[in-house]
Amino acid sequence: MNIFVVMKRTFDTEEKITISNGSINEDGAEFIINPYDEYAIEEALVLREKHGGEVTVVSFAEEDAEKEIRTALAMGADKAILIDSEEVDAKDQFTTAKVLATLLKDKECDIILAGNVAVDGGSGQVGPRIAEELNIAHVTSITKIDINGSIATIERDVEGDKEVIEVSLPVLVTAQQGLNEPRYPSLPGIMKAKKKPLERLELDDLDLEEEDVEAKTKTVEIFLPPKKEAGKILTGDIATQAKELVSLLKTEAKVI
Repeated sequence: MNIFVVMKRTFDTEEKITISNGSINEDGAEFIINPYDEYAIEEALVLREKHGGEVTVVSFAEEDAEKEIRTALAMGADKAILIDSEEVDAKDQFTTAKVLATLLKDKECDIILAGNVAVDGGSGQVGPRIAEELNIAHVTSITKIDINGSIATIERDVEGDKEVIEVSLPVLVTAQQGLNEPRYPSLPGIMKAKKKPLERLELDDLDLEEEDVEAKTKTVEIFLPPKKEAGKILTGDIATQAKELVSLLKTEAKVI
């Protein structure tokens, strides 16, 4: 099987975000593989172990993402492709999906895996947009997948319940928590990752111009949420507390 995984580099989920001059300050920040993409990588490796084939990780990012790509290779991926995003806005979902789909159009893909969402943006758009560009089926938020020949049987999370879907390959799926438990890179895996193929591409290599992938969205402002204020404790009997609560909801919270 030819298995591809779309991977994004994101802030460490334990990182304290700071804003400087209207932008997120990346100086000294720790970056990791987007946690949902780790589920996608792990499932790709499981599928390869069951069915044979090759796992390729693809990422549209700046050169600094090589560290996270090498981590994916250390987990067990066979090779990787890094498309340099320096010339355009990789934060725009249209741009990212267009670039990655252009790359994947020339590949023989049996299955493409991606994370359900990225923990920094949380849009969940890139995977479905890629599938639309490639004109293939997609299934989001999957928690289980079995492949038999050219048919994939998939379970997906639907608000506390599950839905079972059968779909023909090729297909793009996005991984949800609960799909698996991502493995840690082993020491031999880390050593092997240094020698595994990492192809570096630019927009020109994909016959794309900047205007072809111009962002459809623009970030107007970035700000941190307001600090939480101390809560209020109501005193008195139940009737008194209820009366005060209604008054506060009207005058301070202004929700009624």
